[in-house]
Amino acid sequence: MATIFQNARLVNPAENLDAKGSMKIDDAGIIDRVSIGSPIESCAGDRVIDLAGNVLAPGLFDMHCHFREPGQEYKETLETGSAAAAAGGFTGVALMPNTRPVIDSPLGVAYIRHHSAGLPVDLEVIGAMTVESRGETLAPFGKYCSYGVKAVSDDGAAIQNTQIMRLAIEYASNFDLLVIQHAEDKYLSAGGIMNEGATSTILGLKGIPEIAESITIARDLQLIGWLKKHKLSGPMHEPRYHVAHISTAESVDLVRKAKASGLKVTCEVTPHHFTLCDEELERAIDKGNYIMKPPLPSKENRAALIEGLRDGTIDAIATDHAPHAKHEKECPADQAAFGIIGLETSVGLTLTELVNRNVLSLSRAVELLSTNPRRILGLEQILFQAGCKANLCIIDTERSWIVSDDSFRSKSRNTPFMGRPLKGKATGIFHKGVYIGE
Repeated sequence: MATIFQNARLVNPAENLDAKGSMKIDDAGIIDRVSIGSPIESCAGDRVIDLAGNVLAPGLFDMHCHFREPGQEYKETLETGSAAAAAGGFTGVALMPNTRPVIDSPLGVAYIRHHSAGLPVDLEVIGAMTVESRGETLAPFGKYCSYGVKAVSDDGAAIQNTQIMRLAIEYASNFDLLVIQHAEDKYLSAGGIMNEGATSTILGLKGIPEIAESITIARDLQLIGWLKKHKLSGPMHEPRYHVAHISTAESVDLVRKAKASGLKVTCEVTPHHFTLCDEELERAIDKGNYIMKPPLPSKENRAALIEGLRDGTIDAIATDHAPHAKHEKECPADQAAFGIIGLETSVGLTLTELVNRNVLSLSRAVELLSTNPRRILGLEQILFQAGCKANLCIIDTERSWIVSDDSFRSKSRNTPFMGRPLKGKATGIFHKGVYIGE
């Protein structure tokens, strides 16, 4: 049975496409035909879905997620995390390695691959940079590659030892692996739970100075520049470095200057960092759901993030989907676990805060949510052409909805956006030959 999506707004930045059209997909999940400007004639037995002008885009890809399995399945599992991803319009996600045990060997990668084979979304595995993410001994990068790993990270704990970080960058370059940095000087951030500033002082909460992030990025960029100048030889590729959940003006400026100097540097921002600021904690009753790392930025830093999105310095939007159980958030702020869920609110926040406010075009938003994350990780681009696999997301840009407890497929509910009205929602995906829609 073929599936035909009629009357869609086809948006695919990889092909510079934004036009009204239709798409026919055969029963094997392969695109049979794309028609621009006119509907596709159906045959008996075809499933016809009239999108009535809704967006048909490449399936979204979140390059920064935590599904907690193995080890913390009470927060999230591969199955529930994948359901949340599909509900948010994502057909693929990259999983960070800070599970229990840490994914620091091919065995852990194989576990994820095996248990995700039948899920509706693709799960890429990011391997730990160091054994148990302790920042002391490098993990087996070469063995990772034979299992399809494309990036390494000690997410949640930046490598503090500069010599170990240098070796990690050099080792990754041998295999053309992307280095993803959770930028945090743990000596500056120790004991902090929110941005250091006027609000932290008013609330009497220990702050994290914004230089805890930028000082780490500055060190790494100096290392990369030095390695590029002095050490690129033999099998080494040029280092590729990606800043996770960037959150300060200084960090954005460092990335901007690094790009201008020719370094292969990219970065991502989360919806909660470009939407919220640290002043939210003063008004919040459920302060635990506003506790994350990096902490919510000042208004000035949030403005810099939005400008970084506008001028192209920031390459991707990633959720840092971090599920926690209720008791880990409904507690005093200084005892709350760091992080919030984000897969199912990402599209709504991006459209509401950026597209509907004319910060970004819709095509640019899709690029940040789909095209660029795949490019950064070296994944195959999605094309709307006959003979290509259909990997699609449907977005209703006009859908008004309110974030509510029963709107989530995730196992957890830790979000500061509960009750928030949004405009724009993912309403379905088509992937692996299967249509999942409302």
